[in-house]
Amino acid sequence: MSFCFPAQAVKMRDIIASCMLAALLLAVASADHHQHHNHNHQHGPKGHDGEDICHLLSNGNADFGFALYKQLNAKSDAGKNIFFSPLGISSALSVLTKGARGDTRSQLFSTLGYGAFNQSQVDEAYMHLFHMFKHNRGNQELRLGNAAAVDKTFNPLKAYMTDIKDYYSAEVLDVDFKNPAEAAAEINKYIALNTGDMIKDQVKDLDPDTAMVLINYIFFKGEWERPFNSNLTQKMDFNVDESTKVQVDMMRRTGRFDYYSDFDNHSSIIMLPYKGNTSMMIILPNEGKMKHVENSISKEQILHWFNSLFRMSVELMLPKFSISADASLNEVLQEMGVTNVFSDAADLSGISQEPKLKVSKVSHRAVLDVDEKGTTAAASTTIEIMPMSMPGTMKVDRPFLVLILERSTRSILFMGKINNPTAQ
Repeated sequence: MSFCFPAQAVKMRDIIASCMLAALLLAVASADHHQHHNHNHQHGPKGHDGEDICHLLSNGNADFGFALYKQLNAKSDAGKNIFFSPLGISSALSVLTKGARGDTRSQLFSTLGYGAFNQSQVDEAYMHLFHMFKHNRGNQELRLGNAAAVDKTFNPLKAYMTDIKDYYSAEVLDVDFKNPAEAAAEINKYIALNTGDMIKDQVKDLDPDTAMVLINYIFFKGEWERPFNSNLTQKMDFNVDESTKVQVDMMRRTGRFDYYSDFDNHSSIIMLPYKGNTSMMIILPNEGKMKHVENSISKEQILHWFNSLFRMSVELMLPKFSISADASLNEVLQEMGVTNVFSDAADLSGISQEPKLKVSKVSHRAVLDVDEKGTTAAASTTIEIMPMSMPGTMKVDRPFLVLILERSTRSILFMGKINNPTAQ
C-alpha cells in the first residue's frame, strides 16, 4: 500500500496536495490456520489482560476487513474476483494515523476499529506484530513491511520518520519525483523485490509534485502441510454462474481434514494447513446461497465455523488458480467514514506542518497463487492412516470464499471471493 503526497505549493493557500497512493501491495501463495498446530512461538509483551499486545488489534482488524469486503463486493462487477489483505491495509492506514491529528485521526481510528485504544497502544501492538512475523517463519516465508519514498526536496518531521521506522519497520527511499518515470521505476523495483516479483508496475502516473509515497507490502509463501498429488490433477468444469462454465485444473486429495457442514448457513467449510502458523479456510456456499453467506460473514461467524470444525475423512477437489485483484480505495474508505484525509480539512501535521498534506489516492493490489505443493516444492513424504469408512466429498466447482489466517497473531492476512479461477 502506498500513499503519495504531491507537493504543489499554492501561494495563496500554501498547501501541498498529497497523493497518498495507498497502493496496498500483497503477494500470496497459500496459507493455513489450523487448530492442531503446535504452540511453539515466541511470546512478546502482554496487554493488561495478559494477552499478547498484538492481539489487542485483532478484533478491530477483523471487523474492518469484513466491512471492507462488503463495500468492495457491492461495487464489484458480477463474476469478478475479489482479493485483498485486511492486515496490509490496516497496517498502511495505521502508518498514516501516526501522522494524523484531530478529526482526521479520529475518523481513521473509528473506521479501523481502534476506538478503544490510543496511538501509543496501536504503535506498540504493530511493533510486536512485526516482531512476531519476523520470528515465526518455520517452513514459510511471511513478510509484512512498510516504506516511505520521500522526495529529495521534501522534509517530513524527523519524529514521524523515526517512529514509523521503530514501530512499523518502515524503510526510507530517497527519490526524485520531478522525474516521475524514474521515481516510479525505483518504487516498483522495491515493491517487486519484497513481493517475490509477484507485484510489478504497481505505481504509475506519479505527479511530479508528489512529496512522499507510503508503501505497504505483505507477502506469503508457504508449503501445504500435506501436498496434493499432481498426478491426480485433471481438467474439470467450474461453474462461474448458471450460464458460464470454465475448464480448470482440479486438484484432488483424500485425507483427514478439519471440516464443517453448516446446514443453517448453507455452506461447507474446510481448513487447509500450511507448514507453520498459517492456514487457508475455504468457504463453499451451497448452490445459489453465495449472497446469503456473504451477508452473514463476520468475525463471529468465522469463530463459530472455526470452533465447529471436526476432523473427518474428506475427498477434496480444489481448482488450481492464480489471480490478481486491484482496487481503488478512495471512495470505499470515504463511504466507511474516512473523509477528512482526502480533503482540504486533512490534518497530517504529524508528518509535515508546512507544507500541508492530504491524501489523493489509495489503491491496492493482491496476488494469490495456489497449486499442488503450495508455492514451492515440498521435499517430504507423508503417509496418512485412513479409517475404513467412506470419505465425504467437497467439490469446489463453483464460486467460493477464501481466508488466509495466521494463528500466532490472530490475523486475517488475506480474504476474498474466487468467482472465476481462470481469470487473471
